[in-house]
Amino acid sequence: MSAPTPDAGIRAAEVQPFHAMRVLARAQELEAQGRDIVHMEIGEPDFPTPAPIVAAARRALDDGLTRYTPAAGLPALREAIAGYYADRLATLVSPGRILVTPGASGALNLVLASVLNPGDGVLLADPGYPCYRQLVGLLGGRARLLPLSAETGFKLTAELAAAAWTPDLRCILVASPANPTGAVLSQAEFADLYALARDRGAVLIVDEIYQGLVYDAPDHTALQVGAEGIFVVNSFSKYFGMTGWRLGWVVGPPAMAQILDRVAQNLYLASPTLAQHAALAAFGEDSLTEMDARREEFHRRRDVLSDGLLNLGFSLPICPQGAFYLYADASAFGRSGTELSDQLLEHAGVAVTPGSDFGRVDAERFLRFAFTTDLARLAQGQQRLAAYVSRL
Repeated sequence: MSAPTPDAGIRAAEVQPFHAMRVLARAQELEAQGRDIVHMEIGEPDFPTPAPIVAAARRALDDGLTRYTPAAGLPALREAIAGYYADRLATLVSPGRILVTPGASGALNLVLASVLNPGDGVLLADPGYPCYRQLVGLLGGRARLLPLSAETGFKLTAELAAAAWTPDLRCILVASPANPTGAVLSQAEFADLYALARDRGAVLIVDEIYQGLVYDAPDHTALQVGAEGIFVVNSFSKYFGMTGWRLGWVVGPPAMAQILDRVAQNLYLASPTLAQHAALAAFGEDSLTEMDARREEFHRRRDVLSDGLLNLGFSLPICPQGAFYLYADASAFGRSGTELSDQLLEHAGVAVTPGSDFGRVDAERFLRFAFTTDLARLAQGQQRLAAYVSRL
């Protein structure tokens, strides 16, 4: 007799699929069949990890540096991250407030697990990164989606948050630059959100995973507005080009350092040791120079793809100030974003993500285009889009 199949827990059963990964899986199936696909669905830079980082990893392997690190991460790496804030962002952060994590996803899990009680509400942007609401639900919280519009730049501001406030809210979670819109909160907007959270007895969590990829203004961090009651999550994946290394970090309030460390010990023990030694080289001058050049290339791609989509009949409610996405209104083509995304993949060989991944209000009007492929492939993708939408 075969063993009975276990039932999923209630919270796990309610987790929704990540449509970008569904699109990627289907695109890979088509490629296995011999089809050529232009990928604009996944938020993964197409550039390889900078050579100094790879070389540092090889040295660590040769030196046998493969044992566990402290749960909070290598002391040298925490100091290097603090140095990065001081040198690049004019912000003093004690290394004791920094914990190295298995990617930004690990950091978000760590922070939410450390601050949420069952039934607590978390205010989130709609549109926004879909995994936020799934993580909140898995941890017993309640995702409270706040509909945003182009009129407010798709920004979750303190004014909007105050108007939507409910007694159960424990956290405000915002991203800057944001996925999928590329919206960037100003220092004044961070300060207002911080003040609102403090006044309401809540905490502010800011996802800065796309920091370093800001195009039209100086880069900055929410850490410049205060230390108490604010958590900032970041990652080596996007600007630093280390997606598969699975490494990120969180900066927490001083009073939360020991709690975060204890929770980290039990959640994942420690972050990947090899990745931590490699990441030490990410802050070298050669690596930073290369990554800044890559940011300028993303800037060029944004402008080229923006012009191309507008010429094809898409509408761009805002020009993204950061990250590497265009959130395009496709309603002129008379079909839902999900339907159009599927058709573009199957019939035009272009993979894009439907807006339904990112929210509930008007999401089916939108497609997200990631400009994470080179200009030649972007041009090829636009040619295929033009040929297909001209027949609609």
